[in-house]
Parts: sequence; structure tokens; C-alpha cells
Amino acid sequence: MKDKVSYALGLSMANNFRSTGIHSISMEDFSEAMNTVFEGKEPSMTYEEAQGVLNEFFQRIQNEKKELNLKAGKEFQEINKQKAGVTTLPNGLQYEILEKGEGALPKSTDTVEVHYEGTLIDGSIFDSSIRRGEPASFPVTAVIPGWTQILQMMPVGSKWRVVIPAELAYGERGAGQMIEPNMTLIFIIQLLRIEDKQ
Repeated sequence: MKDKVSYALGLSMANNFRSTGIHSISMEDFSEAMNTVFEGKEPSMTYEEAQGVLNEFFQRIQNEKKELNLKAGKEFQEINKQKAGVTTLPNGLQYEILEKGEGALPKSTDTVEVHYEGTLIDGSIFDSSIRRGEPASFPVTAVIPGWTQILQMMPVGSKWRVVIPAELAYGERGAGQMIEPNMTLIFIIQLLRIEDKQ
């Protein structure tokens, strides 16, 4: 290894490329562009043109992700609805009762306390109050549409496994680094209590 700094920069850039959906590039053209900048030469395209090329490229990657995630989610939902104990609602929301509750049903105006764990369809955990060891509290209407709907169906004390289609979750915008556009999400939700109104 002739230059550790150059190698480290290469590793860092390659990892950044992969994280944005780039899995291969023309090293010849890449090196030419790098040398052009370092040597102060005139580039073969303007920076505005280069930005336009990149914007178009990343938009194409984003659109491909949307389509792939939507397809994968639909396939998962189709398989899941065949399982014993799974109920599928008309809008595609699916739930399975793991533990029955005997308490009251929350209303849209209520604030609830829950334990939950959210995963992608591949099993990757993206959020978990259970792992944090501390339940979460929020108004019933301050969450994604799938949660708002399902919470009003769950008696206090219930524990349900819920599969939420993308359009009832974060839709085409996604959320954070793990939840990409059009991803179907899975939650284990345990409704602990309805908080007293002040």
C-alpha cells in the first residue's frame, strides 16, 4: 500500500457510494475527473451539468427503490394474510392477536402508553421501546395512519402483531436511514394503558 490516506479516502467514498445505491462506476472516468480537478484542468462538463447528471441518476435510483419496495411489501402481505390468525382489513392493514386485552378501547382524542418493536420485512429492527426498556406515550392521532387505526381497535392489555402497508406508514417519503420509500412495516404493539386526561 503506497498511500494509506488515499486508500482510506477510497474506502470512505466507496462506502458512501454503496449507501446511496451506487454499486459500480467507471474507474477510468472517475480517475479522469479527479485528476482534472486536482491538476486545475478544464473539465469536460460544467459543474451545473454534472449536478444535473447526478440529480437524474439519484432520482432514477430512488424510483427503482420505490418500485422494488412496493413489490416486496405486496408479496409479503399476500403471504402473511394466508397465515392462521391473521386478519386483513379492506385497506390492507393486517393484524394478529398475540395476547387478548380486556380493557377499554382508545379513542382518537386519547393519549396512550405502549411498548412496541418495529421491523422491516427482512426482520431488521428499526425502533424498539422494548429494547430501550421504557414504554412510549403519544396521542393516538400523532402517529402514522396504520397506528392510529389499529390503536382504536385494541383493548388495553392487548398485544398484537401488525403489518402496515407503505401507504399507511411512511409512504413514498420513507423515514430515517432504514425506512426507505414504499416500505411495508411490521410492529409488535402492546397497549399498556390510556393516560388520564389532565
